[in-house]
Amino acid sequence: MPINNAQELFVHNLSEIYDAEHQFIEGQQEMAQQASDQDLKSAIEEHIGQTEQHARNLEGVFEQLGQQPQRATNEVAQGLVSSAQQLMQQTQDENLRDCAINAAVIKVEHFEMGSYRGLVTAAQQMGQDEIVELLQQNLQQEEQTAQTAEQSAYQLLQKVM
Repeated sequence: MPINNAQELFVHNLSEIYDAEHQFIEGQQEMAQQASDQDLKSAIEEHIGQTEQHARNLEGVFEQLGQQPQRATNEVAQGLVSSAQQLMQQTQDENLRDCAINAAVIKVEHFEMGSYRGLVTAAQQMGQDEIVELLQQNLQQEEQTAQTAEQSAYQLLQKVM
């Protein structure tokens, strides 16, 4: 379907991040099962709940726009999930696998932060204050998760060095 204006582009990007959040819920569930470090496992499990809330917030954005939530296949998300799955399969050492999982989390969070920053900017330009608020909630949680994962990378790497 052709995209003819800023509103349609916004909805398309919204639909892609909505799809990504759903893909990441499934990916995180697999990561939590594979993680051996309890702090990493707990952080992922906590973020699964946040990701479910992110999807609900996006549903609220669709509602504000007078539209039904829709998913547009997000190929970047598919690639990130696939890459993480491959790394988990290829790492036999559990400590090394934890490092791979944590690195995958960081990649996902940075992708999501970029996506949400773009959506927040567009919503601000459209004067959609309630939408901005919902998107900023998601962005702030993604930033917090990225920061936590980045801080834990050092401790996880110490186990394999």
